[in-house]
Amino acid sequence: MEVCTNRQWRFGDPPPQRVAVLRALQLGDLLCAVPALRALRRALPQAHITLICLPWARAFVDRFDEYLDDFLEFPGFPGLPERTFDVEQFPEFLAAAHQRRFDLAIQLHGSGSFVNPLLLLLGARFNSGYYLLGEWCPDPERFFPYPNDLPEVRRHLALMEFLGAPACGDHLEFPLRENDADELRGIDEARSLVPGQYVCIHPGARYASRRWGAERFAAVADGLVRRGFHAVITGSAWEAELARDVERAMHEPAVNLAGRTTLGSLAALLAGARLLISNDTGVAHVAAGLNLPSVVVVTGSDPHRWAPLDTRLHPTVSHQVACQPCEHVVCPIGHPCATDLMSERVLQAAERVLRRLTPASPQAKSRVPSKAASCGAARSASV
Repeated sequence: MEVCTNRQWRFGDPPPQRVAVLRALQLGDLLCAVPALRALRRALPQAHITLICLPWARAFVDRFDEYLDDFLEFPGFPGLPERTFDVEQFPEFLAAAHQRRFDLAIQLHGSGSFVNPLLLLLGARFNSGYYLLGEWCPDPERFFPYPNDLPEVRRHLALMEFLGAPACGDHLEFPLRENDADELRGIDEARSLVPGQYVCIHPGARYASRRWGAERFAAVADGLVRRGFHAVITGSAWEAELARDVERAMHEPAVNLAGRTTLGSLAALLAGARLLISNDTGVAHVAAGLNLPSVVVVTGSDPHRWAPLDTRLHPTVSHQVACQPCEHVVCPIGHPCATDLMSERVLQAAERVLRRLTPASPQAKSRVPSKAASCGAARSASV
C-alpha cells in the first residue's frame, strides 16, 4: 500500500470528528476533488465527513462512501451561479448544519470571494478553505491563498497539504458497483457490445462554448469504425438531440445510447470501451477515474486547469485562439476554437493512443483503481 504519513494536523488534538466539505458543483468538479477527499480521509480516518453539494450529489456520496459519510443539500447562495438561491430553504439548511455540530468546515468550492461568508454561517468550531490575496481572509492560520496557477486536482491537494493531510496520489477514481453493470445489461443494444471492441463518442458539454461540432465528432467516429471498432454515442437526456445530430452526420453505423444510461451504467459502458472521444467535460474525468484511454477535445475551457493530468493516457487536442479560456456560455465571435479544429487532428490523436495502448497493456485492462493505490484501507487500518 502507498504510504501516506500523517503530518501534524493544523487543528490540534483531538483531531476533528465531524467535518463538512463545501463543494456545490457538478460531476467533473467533484471528481477533481476526489484526491483531496482521499487525503482528508487518510488524515482523519474516524471522522464523519459530510459533503455539502447540489441535489444530484447525494448519489456521489453513496458511490464514494469510502471517503464520505453524509450529504447536506446546498440551497444556493447570493453570488453563486450553480443554483438559484432558495430563500425559504436556507434557514432549514443552516439549522441542519448547526444540528450536525461540525468541528471543521472546509471550503473546497472556489477562491472564496463569494462563498467564505456562507462557510462561517455553518456554525463549525473551525473553518478552513481558500481566499484571494488582497481580499478578506477569515482566518490566516487556516485559510490558504487560492493557487490559481495549479491544475484543479492539485489546487485542492495543496489545501490538504497546508492543513496537514498529505496527498495519497493525484489520480482520480470512479468506483463501479454491481448494479452499474446490471443497469447496462438492461439496455438491449448494450448487450451485444464486446468489451475492448467499441469506442465511446460523447459530444455533449454543459455550455455550448465547450462543445466541438457534431459533424466533427461524426467524422472521427466514422474513422474509428473503419479501423474496426464499433461506435457508441453517449450523452444525457438533454444531450439526446446533439447525439442524434452526430448519428445523422455519420456514414457508418453507430449505437446511440444518449439519454438511456444512468451515471452508473454509463461508467460500466466506459469500463468496457477501448477509447473515449469527448469534450472537456465531466465524462472525461469519469474516464480518468476508470483508467480508460481518451482524447479530450478542448475548445473554450482551460486545459491547464481541467484536463486530466496523465497526458499520455488522456491527450488533449485544441486550436489555440487569443480569447481562450473564456467564460461565455455561447461564443459571441463564431466559436473559432471549435470550427478551426479539424477532425483529422483528433483522429490522429486517437490513433496514437490506440497504438501505444494495446489490449494487453495495463492501462487497457485496468478500469478501477485498486484500494491499495487509493490509500483506501486508511479507515479500517486505523481502527
